Amino acid sequence: MDTRFLHMIGDNERVTSISVAELKAAIAAAMQQVSDGQEAIKIAGEKLQGAQQVLGAILQGSQHQSVESAQAALAQAGAELEQCMAATLAAAEQARSYAATL
Repeated sequence: MDTRFLHMIGDNERVTSISVAELKAAIAAAMQQVSDGQEAIKIAGEKLQGAQQVLGAILQGSQHQSVESAQAALAQAGAELEQCMAATLAAAEQARSYAATL
């Protein structure tokens, strides 16, 4: 049995149908892209941590406003990467949950 879904494209411009297998394959491809993005986020986080450590070691004890601003900006960037990772994990879980219902 070839169950097909109707899929609306754009503002009701066109209607296409897609098989369950095609839909699952598209979800799997998207999940691979999410996984690749998560790996990039992980690497970026590691690089930021390294930068924070280097700055912290080199500028230890400095109370110059620029140093404090740089450290705060790196900390904020790290926190935002963590939020980004959490969002991708949630999105992936929702996609997997949807795919499991097909």
